[in-house]
Amino acid sequence: MRKLLLAGITVAMMATPALAAQTYKFVIVPKAMNNPFFDFARDGCQKRAKELGNIECIYKGPVEHEPATQAQIIQDFITQKVDGLAISVADTAAMTKSIEAATAAGIPVITFDSDAPGSKRIAYIGTNNKEFGLALGKQLLKLRPGGGKYAMVSGGPGAANLAERVDGVREALKGSKWAEVGGSPTFCNDDPAAAIQQMTDLRTATPDLAAIIPVGGWPMFAPEGFKAFANRSKKDIDSGKFTLVVADTLRMQLELLNEGYANALVGQRPFEMGEKAMDTLLAIKKGEKVPEIVYTGLDLVTKDNVAKMLK
Repeated sequence: MRKLLLAGITVAMMATPALAAQTYKFVIVPKAMNNPFFDFARDGCQKRAKELGNIECIYKGPVEHEPATQAQIIQDFITQKVDGLAISVADTAAMTKSIEAATAAGIPVITFDSDAPGSKRIAYIGTNNKEFGLALGKQLLKLRPGGGKYAMVSGGPGAANLAERVDGVREALKGSKWAEVGGSPTFCNDDPAAAIQQMTDLRTATPDLAAIIPVGGWPMFAPEGFKAFANRSKKDIDSGKFTLVVADTLRMQLELLNEGYANALVGQRPFEMGEKAMDTLLAIKKGEKVPEIVYTGLDLVTKDNVAKMLK
């Protein structure tokens, strides 16, 4: 009888769902939740978590671009002892300390979109940001080989990924007939309204400004405001006198390009970043070796292929 009881208990334990595959809580932390770019990373994360079945994807970051708030949110997740963190780094110096704290607590950390290469993060998933900047600059050079004065709009001054894009643009245009104006890049801290205002101010300060390159899609994330800005220069845009080459390819941006409010877009793949972040954190938890760098690629969009991209 005792043997039968023990056998029954063993079978019951094997059948108990709670003792089946462990469920991991992985957190994806964007720079700012009011930035629609990160919505796609969230969607990719949640889709992949559902497919894998044993992952809960938690999406939380600052409402606006605030590095100190991002650091506090990560500290809260360290306290909660989550199973893994995927962070888009808003400020490299601040986040290096947060990553060290998470690692000391036994929580694996990867970065996505924006890296902290000198930190204890295990892997980076996202765009090759130097190549991204080069692609933006080369696109401008292709559209306007005759050159002129140009300016850039960036996001947060402490974000390494944005600094790499700025460097890439400058490298692509080095030795050409393009010259960067003083005060470039401006920093909008990922705020669409601020980005549009800065573009307006750049045009006012330099009436013969021939191009603006936002190295992130921020001004287009407020479509009506961007239209208002572009409409004031629409004649120059249509004639080729003023050129807008903008980063990212969210649908609202593709529509603006299709309607003639910009000349070209260079896009990233945030949905794929969210998917691969879940795969990578799960592999780490299983003790598997993962690539330190996973680049997700770029998309070049002009009036010639924008209709196809919108389908």
